[in-house]
Amino acid sequence: MIISVFLSPFMGLIQIESVFLPINQNTKKMKDVGSHNGEMMRRGRVEVICGSMFSGKTEELIRRLKRAQFAHQRVEIFKPSIDVRYSEEEVVSHQGNSIMSTPVDSSSSILLLAQDTDVVGIDEAQFFDEHIVEVCNELASRGIRVIVAGLDLDFKAQPFGPMPQLCAIADEVTKVHAICVRCGALAYVSHRIVAGDKQVMLGEKQEYEPLCRECYEKAVTTLNIEH
Repeated sequence: MIISVFLSPFMGLIQIESVFLPINQNTKKMKDVGSHNGEMMRRGRVEVICGSMFSGKTEELIRRLKRAQFAHQRVEIFKPSIDVRYSEEEVVSHQGNSIMSTPVDSSSSILLLAQDTDVVGIDEAQFFDEHIVEVCNELASRGIRVIVAGLDLDFKAQPFGPMPQLCAIADEVTKVHAICVRCGALAYVSHRIVAGDKQVMLGEKQEYEPLCRECYEKAVTTLNIEH
């Protein structure tokens, strides 16, 4: 039995995964395919990491991608070209961890660029067009492991872009949580604290705060009264 434990300071949760391996030829085959925790066995699948801002989505994405690189897999990472908050070419977490990526303007570019690869990582998936769902399905059909990270809800607590469809077609969905800055409970949504009604507005702690459901409803009610 193999037990792996992952603790994220953002999530406030401990994720424990247990895998039972029979002592037979299958175990030997796994070792032959890849000796680094069986990563080579995780092909042809879609994994989605979702949650609010500051929940550790990108941190978890980077962790999985670097683990795949450590397993000597061919990894390609993509992000929307509009995301230039920390870097134009790197995917960067709020904690400062980073990994090189290829900025693209549309999801169709990912299919063209993801050639001869084992793992594809996609950050800020909520900013991509609706065809990102077809792209992820196509890549998985080619035997590629696809790892996607994105906001599941926008600042109005509404489903964000293609994220609901990505969660629906995913083989595995991991929802991570930030901590509500007002009460300390698990956060539910990214509350915008600056003026602006556009769904897409890049920002950080100066523009958004993670709130639990109760604190978010109070904040929205207060805002409506003031206006």
